[in-house]
Amino acid sequence: MATKATPINLDLNSVFEGAASQFRGLNPNQPGQWPLLPKLAVWALVAVAVVVLGWFLLLQTSHEELDAERAKEPKLKADYRAKLSQAVNLAELRKQKLQVEGYVTQLEKQLPGKAEMDALLSDINQAGLGRGLQFELFRPGQVVVKDYYAELPISIRVSGRYHDMGAFAGDIANLSRIVTLHNMNIITAPGATGALSMEATARTYRYLDQAELDATKAAAAAKAKPGAKK
Repeated sequence: MATKATPINLDLNSVFEGAASQFRGLNPNQPGQWPLLPKLAVWALVAVAVVVLGWFLLLQTSHEELDAERAKEPKLKADYRAKLSQAVNLAELRKQKLQVEGYVTQLEKQLPGKAEMDALLSDINQAGLGRGLQFELFRPGQVVVKDYYAELPISIRVSGRYHDMGAFAGDIANLSRIVTLHNMNIITAPGATGALSMEATARTYRYLDQAELDATKAAAAAKAKPGAKK
């Protein structure tokens, strides 16, 4: 025996009216006494607001971090290219390093030690006398100590012929030790026919011994300390 289904009559207006009635006359000071539907609505709004606010704050922080990382990108690319170039040319760079070290060693050998300075000064004097020049002044100055070497200026004044002075300058350049001529000034020698007078400063260099190196490093370290007098 078949039974007929009872039709369900749903009055939407009544439903909406009942829902709306729950939002009427709400006391904002007593939310705990609100009906269920207003409570759920407020809870949903608060949850959405928190999610939206948190989302924007998170996005802002992430955006700033992204901009910072993007700003680093060009520098990182440049560093990468530079290191890649060095890696590709590593063998050639090592070869150049050995060449430079050999050149530095060769130059160091041309620097006399403290004990050899007297012999070098004698060589400079003999170079002038050997060209027929007359020394009117040969006065070593105060030693100037640098980081890894010491510099000795020598004031000289010689008289003689022009070509002999040129040959003397060439002999100075060809010495086994490094000697340079600075502030050269050539004038006619007073009271001498055809003779010239040359004033110049010859500078020679020597390497520092271990004690001098230690003293130089100690002085530099003392100067670098906070509160040290400059």
